[in-house]
Amino acid sequence: MLFGKIEYLNLLPFHIFIKRFVSSSQIKMGMEHKKNVPAKINYAFKKRRVDAAFISSIEAKKYKKVKLGIIARKDVKSVLVIPSRGAKKDVESATSNVLVNVLGLEGEVLIGDKALRYALKNDDYIDLAQLWNQRYSLPFVFAVLAFHKDKKIYKKIEKKFGQKRVRIPQYLLEKAAKNVGVEKTEVLEYLKLISYNLDQKAERGLQKFYKEASKVI
Repeated sequence: MLFGKIEYLNLLPFHIFIKRFVSSSQIKMGMEHKKNVPAKINYAFKKRRVDAAFISSIEAKKYKKVKLGIIARKDVKSVLVIPSRGAKKDVESATSNVLVNVLGLEGEVLIGDKALRYALKNDDYIDLAQLWNQRYSLPFVFAVLAFHKDKKIYKKIEKKFGQKRVRIPQYLLEKAAKNVGVEKTEVLEYLKLISYNLDQKAERGLQKFYKEASKVI
């Protein structure tokens, strides 16, 4: 089984969980990881070079998925537009580049860990998830866990991952903070902004995004 891995900080709890799941599960999973940024993981999934991955919402509509995603209930601090800069898409992104158009914004798009670093040091940005929530009173779903086969495995992952909060060992927390270039406390505060449960309200947010995106694509 080949799993597409996005190495952004927002998926740190899931990456910790999945390692434990594979080692403790009775399911014989030869899980390997193919690492890359969201836009390239989308492409790898589309070409079936990976069996499952968190796929950008804008690309995931036609694929099978479980009720797990990368979701912001209000603000997110890692998906930004900087209006003072010229219009520029983030080549690592797919969904966020469309979301900018949905919200009628102009400026440079920043996503992921580099966006978080920027948000922690500056205030001249617009948080896209926050603006979405203000406008529609719905969460924003940036990605969903999609798969091509082995539905039972991913339904089990959905169930197990949602049962309890993942504890992040100190050494992994320190490593993540160092890799991203932020403090450990900032990592923990940031992760409080991320939800993974694709519940009914998040699903409504996802469907609302599809509806609005169809008007600008």
